[in-house]
Amino acid sequence: LTGGQPGLNQRLFRPSLEKIEAFKSIAGIDAAGAWQHITPDDHGDWLAQRDQGFVEFLPMGSKARDSSVAIFDGYSSGVKTNRDSWVYNSSRKAVLASMETMISFYNQALAGQADEDINDTSRIGWSWVLRGRFEKGLKGSFSSDKAVVATYRPFDKRWMYYDGFFNENRYQMPKLFPEGNEDNLVVVVKQRWSGEGQIALIVGGVIDVQSDGGTQCFPLYLYDAVAQASKGDLFAEPAENGFRRRDAITDSGLAHFQTAYPGEQISKEDLFYYVYGILHSQDYRERFADNLSKELPRIPAVKKGTDFWAFSKAGRALAELHLNYETVEPYPLTIEAKGKLTDADYRVEKMKFAKKKDPETGKSVNDRSTVIYNGKITLKDIPEAAWGYVVNGKAALDWVMERQAVRTDKASGIVNDANDWAIETMGNPKYPLELFQRVVTVSLETQKIVNNLPALDI
Repeated sequence: LTGGQPGLNQRLFRPSLEKIEAFKSIAGIDAAGAWQHITPDDHGDWLAQRDQGFVEFLPMGSKARDSSVAIFDGYSSGVKTNRDSWVYNSSRKAVLASMETMISFYNQALAGQADEDINDTSRIGWSWVLRGRFEKGLKGSFSSDKAVVATYRPFDKRWMYYDGFFNENRYQMPKLFPEGNEDNLVVVVKQRWSGEGQIALIVGGVIDVQSDGGTQCFPLYLYDAVAQASKGDLFAEPAENGFRRRDAITDSGLAHFQTAYPGEQISKEDLFYYVYGILHSQDYRERFADNLSKELPRIPAVKKGTDFWAFSKAGRALAELHLNYETVEPYPLTIEAKGKLTDADYRVEKMKFAKKKDPETGKSVNDRSTVIYNGKITLKDIPEAAWGYVVNGKAALDWVMERQAVRTDKASGIVNDANDWAIETMGNPKYPLELFQRVVTVSLETQKIVNNLPALDI
């Protein structure tokens, strides 16, 4: 009924199952006169019916080819590769080597010169679209310039081979990042939010389609090819490689909010951060949870100009934290080390929780105050509150623990080693440990900002 959304399923059905257990049988429901008639709403929803006032707010974006007013002129899904182990890696050298090898094998197979099974998953990652290109006789090409930094999962950056031929579908992402390294900010919204944690995360580069459990990306800027750019657009800014940059916030979207607060000097950037602030409002997420589980967000205008600025400034502060999570001040955890540490001792394979005994059940459970970083390093005194910043059903710290690891893809045999990012890209072997400390800071500061947002008065 709910498309396999665990949080929504739990929220909807657990109370119902408890009631059924209390009634014991259908006869028990009859005897209590507890049957209720339900009527589907205008959307055809039987359960978790949407707040009808939601439709009065401006949509963040619209695909309709009409005069509908929306806040953003364009948006995109994240990049779908269908061969993640080949296209992403913590090492730039590794991803380029993997893709050069795969593209060479593809072209050999195309020419009938492959000396091995063309379906060998250790040589190539086939997909429906790539198979179609192969059948059409389309040749691939390799370029080291196509390696860009991308967000793979929350708080997990990797090198990506950004290419329209070997990425399954880039959707509209080339309008946000034509070459993959342009200046832009993107509010990433979780598609069909489950009701758990935050619905949005901001990034500054290309992002994967599943980085937040299904993504829609709303940018600060859009890039048009020079030939496509409006000749009369005096405000379009020139960009490199034959593209012009323009604001993604629409004039009509800005005018809608300027009209709501006469006398206030509101810019498109102010509105961009207002959107990010509103999406972090607990009042907003709770009140419109049923809408957000089924459709993209719409953004209300709060009643008072002072509240508009409170949300906009909070959104800007949140963006500063979430974009710069790799450089914020590390939280001063207790670091217990065995002996004097060298750079090599900061290598991480897989972080795990220490264990403790549950005083009620006597069973061994995870101790979230202590993380075993590796055989020589243990992180202690992690504040319980740090686990409260949840993105896509997981605490931000859980994402760090999961992704700062060494993994081998079974099909391709390709190794993704988080330590490669630390050493090759960041020049800091301590990066995984410090990242955990920094995300503790981000988590605590995020919650402070969110908890101080004004009530949603609309």
